[in-house]
Amino acid sequence: MTLRSVIVGCGSYLPERVVTNAELARRVDTTDEWIVERTGIRQRHVAAEGEFTSHLAINAARKALAHAGIDATDIDAIILATTTPDQTFPATATRVQAALGLSGGFAFDVQAVCSGFIYALAVADNFIRAGQVRHVLVIGAETFSRILDWNDRSTCVLFGDGAGAVVVRAMPDTTQTAEGRPRGILSTHLHSDGRFTDLLRVDGGPSTTGSTGHVRMEGKEVFRHAVVNLASVLEEALMANGLNAAEVDWIVPHQANKRIIEGTARKLGLSSDRMVVTIERHANTSAASIPLALDEAVRDGRIRPGHLVVLEAMGGGLTWGAGVLRW
Repeated sequence: MTLRSVIVGCGSYLPERVVTNAELARRVDTTDEWIVERTGIRQRHVAAEGEFTSHLAINAARKALAHAGIDATDIDAIILATTTPDQTFPATATRVQAALGLSGGFAFDVQAVCSGFIYALAVADNFIRAGQVRHVLVIGAETFSRILDWNDRSTCVLFGDGAGAVVVRAMPDTTQTAEGRPRGILSTHLHSDGRFTDLLRVDGGPSTTGSTGHVRMEGKEVFRHAVVNLASVLEEALMANGLNAAEVDWIVPHQANKRIIEGTARKLGLSSDRMVVTIERHANTSAASIPLALDEAVRDGRIRPGHLVVLEAMGGGLTWGAGVLRW
């Protein structure tokens, strides 16, 4: 039997502490107006002392399982996208596995920075299509605040912490919506170009400096690549499914910069009203940003059964990708 992956539940978690632009303006040379005008960000959540990426991921995972109406013991695999693992090893996904009371199946991390959730979803989709698993918990979780240079106003204002998760279930390829359209993940599309590693990076690591390092970014160049690459991969994803932009109900983009989101929409001739935007309140949560935004749009009723939804992201590497699914 040919299988298709269907997202059957989602969940998210944000740390309690909120850091506003006004608070940052007391620490570095910036203003609320400057940050909002250039990024669209007004606040971000920051993990508490002793609150790790695994804690955020566990909370989001439990909410996704509850939303899906399944028990953790039904999960065959956990794939966690993160750039900020609890430790260099073991994989943070194994900590989530243990916290959920699981000892069977398998769990591992995926590292593609802000594109991580798309990459993890693509891996889950391929495991399901191959018939190797039935239920996969896909998580994007970050404590990006731990790798920021809080004296660098060009980066510290951009990022926040959070986690989002989805439960992906194997269903027959004939599964349809009430309108008779194929339901589930229709396709995923992944890309990278290592020539541009220096544009967005962390200046440390176990093999190089023996330290964690801090985020460094060439903002103008990243912006330029983002608008071009995201528009291109969205066109690729739609073309692969014989769709056009007018048929898309919602795009759930990576929440990096509001101007990038608007620029991508203009390139595709899409109304910004069809973009799910949470950057004002969440900032850039890297691999967590898409599942955080997806969960919000599902729970507030914007994304409904039968809707055509496109996910897209670009991150350090450079990596970028998109996924097309029918809710």
